[in-house]
Amino acid sequence: MPNESSIIFKERLDLGELVTFTPNKKRPIHNWFYFKEGFSRDLIEYLISRTNKDITVLDPFMGVGTTPLTCRELGFRSIGIEVNPFFYFIAKAKTHIYNAGEIKKWIKWISNKKYRPVDIKQLPPIVKKAFNPHNLKDIVFFKKIIKEVDDDQARDFLMMGLINAASKVTYAYKDGAIIKFRKKPTPPFRRFYIRTLKKMLRDIEEVRLRNVEMKLFLGDARRMDMIGDDSIDIVITSPPYLNKIEYTKVYEIETALFLGKERIVPLRSYIGLLHRKNYTNLPIDISDMPKSAQAYLYDLWLVIRELYRVVKEGGVVYLIVAEGLYRDRKVPVDELLAKIAEAEGFQNIEIWVVNKRLVTINRTIKLGVARESIIKMDK
Repeated sequence: MPNESSIIFKERLDLGELVTFTPNKKRPIHNWFYFKEGFSRDLIEYLISRTNKDITVLDPFMGVGTTPLTCRELGFRSIGIEVNPFFYFIAKAKTHIYNAGEIKKWIKWISNKKYRPVDIKQLPPIVKKAFNPHNLKDIVFFKKIIKEVDDDQARDFLMMGLINAASKVTYAYKDGAIIKFRKKPTPPFRRFYIRTLKKMLRDIEEVRLRNVEMKLFLGDARRMDMIGDDSIDIVITSPPYLNKIEYTKVYEIETALFLGKERIVPLRSYIGLLHRKNYTNLPIDISDMPKSAQAYLYDLWLVIRELYRVVKEGGVVYLIVAEGLYRDRKVPVDELLAKIAEAEGFQNIEIWVVNKRLVTINRTIKLGVARESIIKMDK
């Protein structure tokens, strides 16, 4: 068992907003899709801007691509891994180095397409509830048109614009882990969509992405077979938080509308899909934890083992996590993962406490205050 005293706690509330997606709302390209569960470009810049450019940065829970996009802006090599096909697509679309002249032609091409009737009867009820029916028909029409585009980057750009515009005219909104609906006036979708594409065009003209090596994978952070041993200099990542958000449910409308019947791997408050009978292999005892916490910690142990394998000697890992709160207890995720990491060989482990958040159930039952932390560990 690792010596608890060797893990150092530091209060870093100055980084509190940087571990949220909020600063990205004003950032070109980063704001093409609002991903509440993500962290900011500013955090990545803070963590890597003083390092040598000749490094590779890994984010094995890539989400919508903040890490690889920021690395392309700053000139660092990067690798991203994401298990959800919808988020993976957004990350890919945001990180392309587009030819602005070609994109202008494609915006003109799609602007001139005349509407053809489409059938929305087969869409799930939750999708039909989320949009004005005229706007929904336009969205489905443009989705079909975009599939005809044979230029991969142009197709990704046009689809990204469609997702971006649709997210602004929906009646649905996310209230924690719940989707709620509020009817409101919405603009005619065609004009709004074209305006969104032109705004995105200005973004790619304004932001210079550097043609540094970047690899994005649709895959599982517990099994990073696509990455060689001792090949990563810095890891910056944030796995799903324990007992917090069920990503599949919260993004049900987007995945149903834009991915259709393609299978989505559920990302619950634990990463894996299978409950095991026991977790005796872990280097710490978690037998008294709730089953969901055991599954979560077990899967993150697998992730930490993979990180130790792929990170170079002298490399550093920044893992953004939060405590899990249940009705009868608090699970100190940051401290437990730090102990697991130390047992696997990581050294000089520090827990930076960046936020202290009140956790409630249904916004009425207060469970208590949970730490949100960055675990910094060296190999």
